[in-house]
Amino acid sequence: MKKYSTIEDTIGSTPLVRLQRIPGSAIEARGNVVLAKLEGNNPAGSVKDRAAHSMIRGAEERGEIKPGDTLIEATSGNTGIALAMVAAVRGYKMTLIMPDNLSLERRASMTAYGAKLILTPAKEGGMEYARDLATQMQKDGKGKVLDQFANPDNTRAHIETTGPEIWQQTDGEITHFVSAMGTTGTIMGVGTYLRSRNPSIQVVGAQPAEGSQIPGIRKWPEAYQPKIYHPENVDAFELISQTQAEDMARRLAIEEGIFAGISSAGALVAALRVAERANNATIVFIVCDRGDRYMSTGVFN
Repeated sequence: MKKYSTIEDTIGSTPLVRLQRIPGSAIEARGNVVLAKLEGNNPAGSVKDRAAHSMIRGAEERGEIKPGDTLIEATSGNTGIALAMVAAVRGYKMTLIMPDNLSLERRASMTAYGAKLILTPAKEGGMEYARDLATQMQKDGKGKVLDQFANPDNTRAHIETTGPEIWQQTDGEITHFVSAMGTTGTIMGVGTYLRSRNPSIQVVGAQPAEGSQIPGIRKWPEAYQPKIYHPENVDAFELISQTQAEDMARRLAIEEGIFAGISSAGALVAALRVAERANNATIVFIVCDRGDRYMSTGVFN
């Protein structure tokens, strides 16, 4: 029988495209190119498809879970949607816990894949509260927490797939890698792989400026810092304001035809700062999801 692909087989191998207008003549005059890795092209719409697939497959290979089991995860959206998709394909029940101040599109996407959604009050602690509840539910025997914040399979997904893709797509010419920082799986994994090929590559993280709330970009309190995060693996941090990220999300759509989420735009703000300082640089930033996931927030009005 001919072997046909499944939806899982379409995860990864996303395009890398050059920005044409936003960088401007001054950045071009410095010999710099800014490239966008379009992770919204993954089947469930974000870079988190890679981590979700890796975490579920990894747990299966270790004999920790089997089809029919219930999986639990605290999420701000993209990981939950990706896990719901992979769980649907592989035959798991999925319970997702998310703060109630995140977009309606994210909620609808999770339940469309058949996941059970628990909304927690953002005023009681947001993601930190959601993570604590997931841990308690596992202790109560209600399912298995995959824990994207501490699971090395999160990072491994990007060491094995995203990093090699970027290296190949740039013919090894990449000089700077820029990513929003949430769970930090993407920046840790891609950075690890790229620097295994060229130790001089600079890894830059986008973090929220004081008082800014940008979905997908976090600066965690010490007690909740992801265990997969190693700060020494990031060379520089760029603080991004909510206004800067939202303005850039609109510009990306209008000027480049790239309809991307707010954290993706924040990563571009950081990448442009790098481009204003560097010379003869090949700068890659992650477009971690699509803009249609944020329509109800009004950011594109």
